Amino acid sequence: MQIALVDDDRNILTTVAIALQAEGFATRLYSDGETALKALLDNPPDLAVFDIKMPKMDGMELLRRLREHSALPVIFLTSKDDESDEEAGLEQGADDYIAKPFSLRLLVARIRAILRRAEPLREGAAPADTPAEPAQASITRGRLFMDPARHRVTWDGQPVSLTVTEFLILEALAVRPGVIKSRNQLMDAAYPDDVFVDDRTVDSHIKRMRRKFRVVDSRFGAIDTLYGAGYSFTDG
Repeated sequence: MQIALVDDDRNILTTVAIALQAEGFATRLYSDGETALKALLDNPPDLAVFDIKMPKMDGMELLRRLREHSALPVIFLTSKDDESDEEAGLEQGADDYIAKPFSLRLLVARIRAILRRAEPLREGAAPADTPAEPAQASITRGRLFMDPARHRVTWDGQPVSLTVTEFLILEALAVRPGVIKSRNQLMDAAYPDDVFVDDRTVDSHIKRMRRKFRVVDSRFGAIDTLYGAGYSFTDG
């Protein structure tokens, strides 16, 4: 697995790269967003880790431009306790965030969790002697169609590009229309590896999902908020 690290702090790049290489990952290092953007689009890694505050092109702009072309899993590194950075990063399409100063063990755990969730996105056929896994059943709920095996989502036949985390949250809601799912239940669906995330993470992913669906249908309202309880999907 190949991880791209983008940070203008050379010490952080070196430290994180050594830790990831010790865990068996290959790493690619970039010290500015402009250089990283071209490389990530031309030769995508399996996952990228971005710092937010960088010269030339900061992490927010890098992610925004990346998301115009790619659903590459991304983890943001944010300033400690800066909630605005965390929320903005998730709304731009980050799959996760970690506040500085951070534990290398936590970063590795988050990377492994996202890579496991992103498995259906990675291309390439299994070797001929590898038994094929059963195909994941598609989901049709009214105008929504989801194909987990291909990470494909459409609304009224029009494609909607979701990140890995957004897809798993929507899938958890769509499997049982009308059933209220708490934030904890949705976090368990999207982060099944006992990796701690807080409530606003789910809220930010839901908000961004709604915006994406409203690009293809300005009246989209299939994800209901039940204040104090959670969310549900309405297929009517």
